[in-house]
Amino acid sequence: MQSPVITAINISRKFGTGDTAVTAVKDVNLKVKQGEFLAITGRSGSGKTTLLNLLGGLDQPTHGQILLQNQDLSDISDPEMVKLRRQNIGFIFQSFGLLPLLSAYENVELPLHIRGYSWRDRRTLAHETLELVGLSGRTNHRPYELSGGEQQRVAIARALAPNPQIVFADEPTGELDTATGISISNILKNISSERAVTVIVATHDPVISQISDRVIDIIDGEIR
Repeated sequence: MQSPVITAINISRKFGTGDTAVTAVKDVNLKVKQGEFLAITGRSGSGKTTLLNLLGGLDQPTHGQILLQNQDLSDISDPEMVKLRRQNIGFIFQSFGLLPLLSAYENVELPLHIRGYSWRDRRTLAHETLELVGLSGRTNHRPYELSGGEQQRVAIARALAPNPQIVFADEPTGELDTATGISISNILKNISSERAVTVIVATHDPVISQISDRVIDIIDGEIR
């Protein structure tokens, strides 16, 4: 049987101390398979983004254990964690996070340059992923020349260009209109089903919940 790509064992995350401490994630146990499309749902403040950050190694649990590709994240140094994220993980954020003075192509190509890819490979991967998300005709446009949906597509292409095994997305359709949100949701679904990429999405969007392989609901930091 295939080992889970991510395993969370009784993880909790507290912020603050004493009487002012807030438990954002409480006693969560979770296993995620390679190629699974998992939706994490819940109201604002429920803890879903905190859980997403913990699973992706952007934050550390106060208690518990997270295994990412069979590596215990608590045993990994900061430089090793950076290397692991660069090689195996892609992140997509609601705010897009594009560099405003760079074109769509350059926004996708730059992270590949930082990772040490050759010029030829950077060029190939950037164009391939922009074509994958339907932006082959917009590669030279800067973010301010693109719609919100197009900017999110660039952000997805940037996350996919290094061929990660896992993609984490935080409210990827939260700022988009319904039609564009459906399009973005379908891109994420296709990434999972056609490339066997594990996609984990924190979302309010019912469309993502409907097309995902599994939905977990977070209420007050707990899976219900």
